[in-house]
Amino acid sequence: MDVLAGIDPEAPLIVAEAVWQYSHHLLAGLYHHRGPILTVANWSGQSPGLVGLLNLNGSLTKAGVAYSSIWSENFEDPFFERALDEWLETGTITHETDHVIPCTELDLPEADAAIVKGIVESMLHQKVIMGVFDEGCMGMHNAIIPDEALLRMGVFKERLSQSALYYAAQQVPEAEALDVSEWYRAKGLKFHLGEDHAEDLTEAQVLEQWKMCIAAMRIADALGCEAIGIQYQQGLKDLMPASDLVEGTLNNADRPDVTGPNGVIRQGEAIVHFNEVDECAGLDGILINRLHKALGQPVESTLHDLRWGGPDESGTTDAFVWVFEISGAVPPAHNEGGRAGSESFLQPPMYFPNGGGTLSGWPGRARSSGPGSLSQTARCAWISGADRPSCSPRRRPGGGWTAPRRNGRSCTAC
Repeated sequence: MDVLAGIDPEAPLIVAEAVWQYSHHLLAGLYHHRGPILTVANWSGQSPGLVGLLNLNGSLTKAGVAYSSIWSENFEDPFFERALDEWLETGTITHETDHVIPCTELDLPEADAAIVKGIVESMLHQKVIMGVFDEGCMGMHNAIIPDEALLRMGVFKERLSQSALYYAAQQVPEAEALDVSEWYRAKGLKFHLGEDHAEDLTEAQVLEQWKMCIAAMRIADALGCEAIGIQYQQGLKDLMPASDLVEGTLNNADRPDVTGPNGVIRQGEAIVHFNEVDECAGLDGILINRLHKALGQPVESTLHDLRWGGPDESGTTDAFVWVFEISGAVPPAHNEGGRAGSESFLQPPMYFPNGGGTLSGWPGRARSSGPGSLSQTARCAWISGADRPSCSPRRRPGGGWTAPRRNGRSCTAC
């Protein structure tokens, strides 16, 4: 914010991304910037510049801030150079979007349309509760959906405290955590355990994770939450192990039974969990769960970052391969071999001082989707910033930039 405060608010501004950043550290300064903004990232599989770019772009879009965006492997390719020239000349970059089709133009079969109509009517009539264990993980402005936007869909937030989750986990008897651990071991999940708490995944860490898992289910049950989100890295890391085992377990329909005051909690059903309390992923998870259940399809879902993409250098396929990555918290049903093909490794102590195991594995259904087949679907919910229409500065013929405009009028809100 101090750096941006010293920049001429009318000047063209380039934000170069090669790392992950907390979006609110930049958004605070960019929100009031009146000159054209360009976000740029290195197209690399070794550094998280693309993730930082997309997080910032999502935050700018939600806030209604006009910007252009470009990326490159070496910043010498024609695609990048043409786009940069366009931005320097006009203050904007226009990307091709002919491949994008609005869903309103799709011809949905009557039977499918009836299913969608039933889901919408059910949500609007009966309502949905989304449990949020403290909003805004790692400053992700783009991950917070305004209540008013959710209300129109029949979704209401239950704002929860991570301290309540911590306390509830401490009340879970160790015997119950052991039961969950033994259930997974009997199903074939492999834990890579050691004895050193500082360097290894230990049995004690795993049991603490299962206590959190049991506590999370009971809180969701008590408050009627259809989905819950836990902060993850910047949440309980100083008090508890990582929540990976918790998240992957909740999102799996086949999971250990946990009892509440009224018996087994949602037996045989996934309890939607959205990583890093990303409410867009939470809303999407609710819709996925309801739609796939209605279609008789597997309901397991997980959140992924779109990290990178490129040609397959192994020679397995000639297709362009996208790389999706997130924490080690996938539902076992997504792994080759299910639970028996899943493993738990120590999360890096640098990020999780209390350790904790992942729920990892080799992708199953998503691994071998051949031409013409669709084995998994990637979805994304986002906030368009419609309540703050984007401004578009334009270069004046004699030099300089026009004031941003909204809805055809000079913008005074900036």
